[in-house]
Amino acid sequence: MTTNEKNAQTTELSTKTHPVADPAALGLLGLAIAALVLASADLKLASGLEKSLMIPWVVMFGATAQLIAGALEFKRVNIFGGTVFSVYSMTMFSIALTLFITNSTVLNKGDITHYAFGLIGILIFSLIATVASLMTNKTLFAILIAVDLAVALLIPHYLYEISSLPAGAFLLLTSILSFYGAGAILLNSMTGKTILPLGKPLWTP
Repeated sequence: MTTNEKNAQTTELSTKTHPVADPAALGLLGLAIAALVLASADLKLASGLEKSLMIPWVVMFGATAQLIAGALEFKRVNIFGGTVFSVYSMTMFSIALTLFITNSTVLNKGDITHYAFGLIGILIFSLIATVASLMTNKTLFAILIAVDLAVALLIPHYLYEISSLPAGAFLLLTSILSFYGAGAILLNSMTGKTILPLGKPLWTP
């Protein structure tokens, strides 16, 4: 037996000895609330003058909840959930810090073009994750498609100052789908049966 096989076996035994509940509901709930708050600004449902007030919601739900979910998914040896939740958590931390800096009269320099290039990097990762989500379920695939479109539409907003309304619409869709996914995982796990279907994988390698 190789070292890697021994490590994998040890991890499996550890997981069985100390079972971890499915953290995906927590991660999706965090994404849902953060996306809803961000959508409210892009859809002009809230005043753009006090964007710094969004920071607590983005940090606590979008960043922290997904960070916890990502760490637990890695403990469950789920590379998809661990990677996606962790990367989106770091994205939310970056968004919150950007909001803090741009709303600071001392630190703000007025040019956030770099923000668009950060979003390009997130979009590239998100597209890879979308392909991987084909092997999970239809709900996660739909959520990632909504995230892809929201990020793709935010990039020209920050580069060329086009309207943020289309991006806000897809952020709102991300929130709705994530609430559904969180509810489905929570109810299905607690009842031991399918109350809300998540959908079968679209790709079975």
